[in-house]
Order: sequence, then C-alpha cells, then structure tokens
Amino acid sequence: MDLILFGMQGSGKGTQGQELIKEFGLANFEMGAELRAAVASGSELGNKVKGIIEAGDLVDDDTIMAIVDEKLHSVPKDQAILFDGIPRTKVQAEKLLEVLNANGRDAFGVFINVSEEECITRMLGRGRQDDTEETIRRRLDNYVVNTVPVIDGFKERDRLIEIDGEQTIEQVTAEMIEKVGYLFA
Repeated sequence: MDLILFGMQGSGKGTQGQELIKEFGLANFEMGAELRAAVASGSELGNKVKGIIEAGDLVDDDTIMAIVDEKLHSVPKDQAILFDGIPRTKVQAEKLLEVLNANGRDAFGVFINVSEEECITRMLGRGRQDDTEETIRRRLDNYVVNTVPVIDGFKERDRLIEIDGEQTIEQVTAEMIEKVGYLFA
C-alpha cells in the first residue's frame, strides 16, 4: 500500500515522511527531487522537464505522471512508496490513482493536520528570506484552494489517516506510526 503524505507547509511533512520511510522501508517519491533527478538524467523525459522549467512554466500533469510511471518501474512491486508533493490538485489525484492502478498499486492518504496559524508561526520561525507572512499566506491559500479538496476526496473514500500535527515531533511520529502500521502488518 503506497502512502500519500498531505499537510500544509510548516506541518512537519518532511520530518515525518522520513520517519515513515525508516519505519516501514518505503521508497521515497518527493516531487521536487524527482523533477531534479529527471533533468539531471539527460533522458528524453528529463530534457522535456528541463525545457518546461527553463521557460518558467509549471510542469504539466501528463509529464508529472510520466515521471511517476518511470519511478514505479524502478521500485519493486512489494515495496510501498511514500509520495510527497503530489497530488496537489483533484486532476492530479485522479491521474495519480489511475497510474498507480495501472501498475497494480493502491494508495492511502496520511494527513498531518496543523492549523494555518500554527504553520505560519512555524514558518516565520525558520527565518528564511522568502518566508514573509504575505508569501506564506499566499502559499497556504493555494493549498486550501487546490489540495484540501484532494484530502477531502480521500476522506470521502475512507482512504485517509488523520494525524494531530500540533503535538511534539515525537508524539506526531508515534501517532502516525501507530495509525499507519496496520497497512503494513
């Protein structure tokens, strides 16, 4: 069973994703890293991605799904994958589930639930130059408009595990491992 990790920026997805990978021996599919790897490969697909990025455009869903499909062929069927940074929209979610299904795979969502205000506080505390309250709010608004409906879709299909992300890091990890564990028992 593959996992799709959801959470606002500042929710601790990166940290908690690494814990899931360690605990359950998951392959990692982090969208940004996969795009960089595709470009670095110099493959036909990588050169297409490079051209899109250099033009300042967003990589289209079909190209992203081609990258997903390529990754699926490099991971043993009996090894689950953790997806982070995808899907970000309902269309992407539908396409991702189609690609997984075509490869004999299925996915569950894991949602680290943290309030918007807590995420803003955490991100402002990181001290990054691009983390102004205005840019953070714009990114969070985009998340609410595009990604929350994806999360709701997983919840409606009873394919979502919700984690209280406002605990200590250790408590979030413990709750997540406990709630997700049955999928790998």
